[in-house]
This record gives sequence, C-alpha cells and structure tokens, in this order.
Amino acid sequence: MTATEVSVGTGETSADVREWRELLARHADLTCALDRALQAGHSLGMSEYEVLERLAELPEQSAKVQQIAKSVHLSQSALSRVIGRLETAGLVERHMCPEDRRAVNVRLTETGLALQTEAQPTQRRVLAERLHAPLIKSCDPL
Repeated sequence: MTATEVSVGTGETSADVREWRELLARHADLTCALDRALQAGHSLGMSEYEVLERLAELPEQSAKVQQIAKSVHLSQSALSRVIGRLETAGLVERHMCPEDRRAVNVRLTETGLALQTEAQPTQRRVLAERLHAPLIKSCDPL
C-alpha cells in the first residue's frame, strides 16, 4: 500500500495518517512545554507571549486585532480573551482605529515590551530543546 492510498476498515494506518498524528503530538508537546516554561518564569501563556512578540516586531508596536489574529492563528474570540488578559495586566492598550472606527488597534505598552524581552530567551530555549528533538511526549497538559 502506498502512502497516498486510503485504507478503510482494514485496521491499517496510512503513512499520511501516521505523519499527521506525529505532527499533532509534536505540536501538543511543544505547546505544553512552552506554556509551562512561560507560565513558570513569566506568568504568561504561550498565546499571550505570541501576541506580545508579534506586536514587539512591528515598527510602531501596534496593529489591528484582525492583523494580529492572522499572524497568531487564533479565532477572533480567543484573541479577544488573550488581549483582554494582556490589557488587564497592563501589557497592551486598545484604541479605536482612527482610519476605521469599526476596527480596534492594540498597542504594546512599555511594560509589555519589557516582559516580552524578558520572556524571549525562555521561549527560544524551549524551541531549541524541543522543536527538532525526538518526540518524548513528556509534557502532560496543565
């Protein structure tokens, strides 16, 4: 059976399905490891860190919510919750977009930039340790 053939009801798992499951397992393991390390060291979740980092990379450290949603691969509602937590912590500020009153801009605060800068080595360390290493599935969800 080739990798592209479909096996229905045979009890066999195709190479594509095995590879897909490996990808899901690696994503879950890496996400969990990032969440744990960022939470323990900086009181941030992985999604919160990703939003801070994407804003820190922009020249004005500000973007429309829709632009952020595309870059961090979160739904609008999930991103709204993340931004709400970051805003409550004083790490970002929300402002109405002057060009489009329906849109909301999110701007990184000095405190947010400082925390992102502090947390970056932790995120990079976890990526270096786990991204290309053999999958060990040692990280159970919180």
